[in-house]
Amino acid sequence: MKHTWLLLPLAVACVTAHAEDGRTNLNLSPGERAVFLADMRNMLASVQSIMQGIGESDRRKIADAAQQSGNRMARATPTSIRAKMPQSFRDIGGPTHMMFEELAVRAETDDMDMLSRETSEIMSKCIACHAEFRVF
Repeated sequence: MKHTWLLLPLAVACVTAHAEDGRTNLNLSPGERAVFLADMRNMLASVQSIMQGIGESDRRKIADAAQQSGNRMARATPTSIRAKMPQSFRDIGGPTHMMFEELAVRAETDDMDMLSRETSEIMSKCIACHAEFRVF
């Protein structure tokens, strides 16, 4: 019984944190959630590879990483997930995928400082989306 009392405050804190989370829940099924979260992790991995490419002045690495999260990813989104996305999500997501595409093109010629700034703009879209939406 003593151990139950130790866990109760933690359980209350978790419930309270979810209750106070004002983000829009995308209401995905467990399978959809797994696919969706894998895409989010892939986008984060793209940003990391882009930054590594910038640090190494490796234009091919930058372009390849950016293309991974561009239109190819958007087109591969399952129809069931796409149908559940509110317009406000699409208003952030669509342009973000296009920004990755643009970065892939710009990687051929833009200087590394400019590519870094463009990557920062992409990250601001990611942050805005995560601030507005959740999947749990």
